[in-house]
Amino acid sequence: MVVLVNSFPAARAVARVLVGLFALAGIALAADLIVTEGTTARGAVVAGIPAGHLDRAEAQAVIDELSDRATRRVALRTETGTVTVPPDAAGVSFDAEATLDRLMEQPRNPLARVLGLLGVSRTVDPAVSVDRAALDATLDEQRKTLEKAAVEGGVHYDGATPVADLPAAGERVARDDAAVTLSRQWLYAKPVDLPLEDFSPSVSEDVVRHTVSGAATRAVAGPLTVRGARNTTIRVEPAQLGSMLTFGPDGHGGLQPVIDPKRGVAVLGPRLVRTETKPVDATFSLRSGSPQVVPSREGSRVDWEKTFATTTAVATGADTSDTRVVEVAYAPVKPRLDTAAARKLGVREVVSEFTTSGFSSASGENIRLAAAEVDGALVLPGKTFSLNTHTGPRGSAQGYVTSTIIDHGHADKAVGGGISQFATTLYNAAYFAGLEDVDHTEHSYYISRYPEAREATVFEGAIDLVFRNNTSHGVYIETSWSPSDVTVRMWSTKTVEVESITGERSAYTDPPSLKLPKGDNCIASSGSRGFTTSNTRVITDSRTGAELRRHTRTVKYDPEPKVSCV
Repeated sequence: MVVLVNSFPAARAVARVLVGLFALAGIALAADLIVTEGTTARGAVVAGIPAGHLDRAEAQAVIDELSDRATRRVALRTETGTVTVPPDAAGVSFDAEATLDRLMEQPRNPLARVLGLLGVSRTVDPAVSVDRAALDATLDEQRKTLEKAAVEGGVHYDGATPVADLPAAGERVARDDAAVTLSRQWLYAKPVDLPLEDFSPSVSEDVVRHTVSGAATRAVAGPLTVRGARNTTIRVEPAQLGSMLTFGPDGHGGLQPVIDPKRGVAVLGPRLVRTETKPVDATFSLRSGSPQVVPSREGSRVDWEKTFATTTAVATGADTSDTRVVEVAYAPVKPRLDTAAARKLGVREVVSEFTTSGFSSASGENIRLAAAEVDGALVLPGKTFSLNTHTGPRGSAQGYVTSTIIDHGHADKAVGGGISQFATTLYNAAYFAGLEDVDHTEHSYYISRYPEAREATVFEGAIDLVFRNNTSHGVYIETSWSPSDVTVRMWSTKTVEVESITGERSAYTDPPSLKLPKGDNCIASSGSRGFTTSNTRVITDSRTGAELRRHTRTVKYDPEPKVSCV
């Protein structure tokens, strides 16, 4: 009892001390509350930047630093690799104003204030949002760098022997945790370490081994016979099948046979391509004197997807005999212009015709070849016709011979000379059909057998004749040739009338004199004056007579030089 009585004064003393300490702490906290009014919390740190006890202007400087960091590329890192991407690709965005408001908040917890007074730091998270769709898209694109891919089970062949490809686990980015980590660590100005998680392949070792001993072995038990059109048969030996066949995941934990398209086509294509047929477009025949539609025909091509599917089914089926047969599947190939569409083109009457004459025998041969190439050409509504593109090369290999051309302003000789006469004939037929002139070039000097300012020259690879069918009907081109003249007719539906007006000659220029070495290529000439003239094409509606358009083309012809061969 004596001890108990004597302890009361000591307890009262301890209590007085504690009350005093609490009072002092209260006074200190109250004083700190007054001192820190309008500043950030003591010990505040944001994204690794000290930001304690700063006024709003000072805190804004910290925010500015974070805003600058927010514009820099983001380094995403895992143990397998690092990629650097723009912030928008990582899906991250920084809210500077919200972050400043967070910094300016004073802690309400007294203990937090005491810790701040003692110099203990306090983390303030920046206001960061993460667009998961953008982040996931980037992680998908960067899988090879950031993740360790699982090795799926499968089967391949060494010759005709099936070989097991055993599965192995991999590591992938844990997407939900990665988004949280990115939002917290992005603005620290250092690589963001993304968390990984293990994932297993979908195909087990047992499935692989069962496939090797089962379907994969049956597939190469004997040869296959691939049978295509036109009595084509191809014997595929087991090793050949093994070169194009593998077994891969079916998405449900199993393995399915797959033929590599490139390898499959390499084995079967050289023979099966001969069984394909090209489609034939509808065209027109003039044998009866008026255009008649020649029907189109569908073509066919090997449907490799279906053919390979049949091949895998037959190869892995129960039948392992030498009589296994794969029937090749074919897909139809539609013509660009079928019969029904051709009948709607309105090719029914001659809408223009033009003839030129007066060419040499050599030029005539070249003109004949070019005319034959163009005969039967069909220009669909809205499409263009290019003479150079349509005929292709015009050289000795195509049968063209040496004849007269214009080279550097004077007559010369070259293979394919004389084609310009056909070009002029074709140009005038298109002109009087009212077709749009896309590109043409006149001769450098005037040739009297051609209409002034209404003629054209061509040169392979440099000068072309191009016109566009600007009507709603098809235009069928007919050509006819004789040793003395060439004619081009345009068949379509007549909708316009065309008038040609030739302008007066003016601005004459005298011919220069030119001396060239004697030889087969030197063609003497007395020359002729150059001049300027024009041609106006007036197009009117054939039904109403109303003028639709008018265009004047001015042409300056150089003088033909006086050439002497010395």
